Amino acid sequence: MQPEEMFFELSAYHVSLAAAGAGITLAFWLPRFFSGREPAASALLILAGAVAFAFVPGMPEVIDPRKSPKVWEYVSEMAIIVALFGTGLRIDNLTSYRRWQPTIRLLLIAMPLTILAVALLGYWLAGMTLAGALMLGAVLAPTDPVLAGDVQVGPPTEGGEHPVRFSLTTEAGLNDGLAFPFVYLALIVAAEGFTLGGLAGEWLAIDVLYRILVGAASGAGIGWLLGKMLFSLPRGNVLADTGSGVLALAGVLLCYGMTELVEGYGFIAAFVSGLVLRRAEEGHDFHGKLHGFNEAIEHALTAVLLVSIGGILPLLWNELDWQHASVGLALLLLIRPFVGWISLYRTDLKGRGRFVVAIYGVRGIGSIYYLGYATSHMDLVNEGQLWATIAYTILASTLIHGLTAGTVVDYVTREA
Repeated sequence: MQPEEMFFELSAYHVSLAAAGAGITLAFWLPRFFSGREPAASALLILAGAVAFAFVPGMPEVIDPRKSPKVWEYVSEMAIIVALFGTGLRIDNLTSYRRWQPTIRLLLIAMPLTILAVALLGYWLAGMTLAGALMLGAVLAPTDPVLAGDVQVGPPTEGGEHPVRFSLTTEAGLNDGLAFPFVYLALIVAAEGFTLGGLAGEWLAIDVLYRILVGAASGAGIGWLLGKMLFSLPRGNVLADTGSGVLALAGVLLCYGMTELVEGYGFIAAFVSGLVLRRAEEGHDFHGKLHGFNEAIEHALTAVLLVSIGGILPLLWNELDWQHASVGLALLLLIRPFVGWISLYRTDLKGRGRFVVAIYGVRGIGSIYYLGYATSHMDLVNEGQLWATIAYTILASTLIHGLTAGTVVDYVTREA
């Protein structure tokens, strides 16, 4: 073929890049005509992806998660660890146990009850296998640190961390890692059946206790070391003086990689390392630079993922029946609000604050990662229905939560 014959060749790859770029731009630009607030673009990114990829022949099949789950696993993994590290950096004030009590209740009571309720609905209503229902509960249980920016505390050194925002931020920072044991449990049930035998003890010892403790310890140690390297050593010529925000990415890659090498939960480590690093030279403006660079990467990866979710929705729509859709809606409208409300009983969160924290459990990128991880490690029954339910639930959450969270949380926190 002569070079001139390739002139103006419409490559599907290049068309898809242009379509994705146009979709992301419009999702952030169009809301400016209707709202003075920073646009809640998550739902618009998904819808823009659905429209944009409809004009790219054959492109959605290339990113079909049923055929290429590893792509979704790796991209969502990077988005989550960056978001978790940034979430840890956000938190200015740790103070007392009472401040953490709602978070602990949400993690130890609300999340296991959410997994159980979703699994039961998946099994009895949607007719899923026991392993599939447990997997659905595990991947949908964690709230999302990536899509919940409107309900979280502000950037470092801003202060003014309202208990509602603090609870939602710290819950999202920790429950991604704490959902992992239940994903492993679902994989064990898929491989061995419900009669776990001696595997139950191994799961409790390794997947629950060891991996959680190692993740927390590794994150704390690496966060402390990064604090020394950035702010203390060598004296008079510290890295913080360079002002280079790329060190945030370097820090999270180091922390996550090292923790995973010793079989700890890297998600927990990423959040804890950001939390501990934030304690070093707490008033230094370099924390803001680290967070700003980190947030830019997070937003870029998230936009790509959400546009891609929109792109695959038409492929997955035939896999979604009313039973699976009902499980997703029940999670958002009934299960999370109820178990959240119950778990916050007799904490310092009262009235509207308790109600808001119970409701705004945003679902998102974490669910994509867990299902991508699970399906790339084992063939599950009805994988297509699992992916369709996850994509539908994320879309519903971005619509229900994303379009209301900023206004509602602003009202409650301003009122207090």
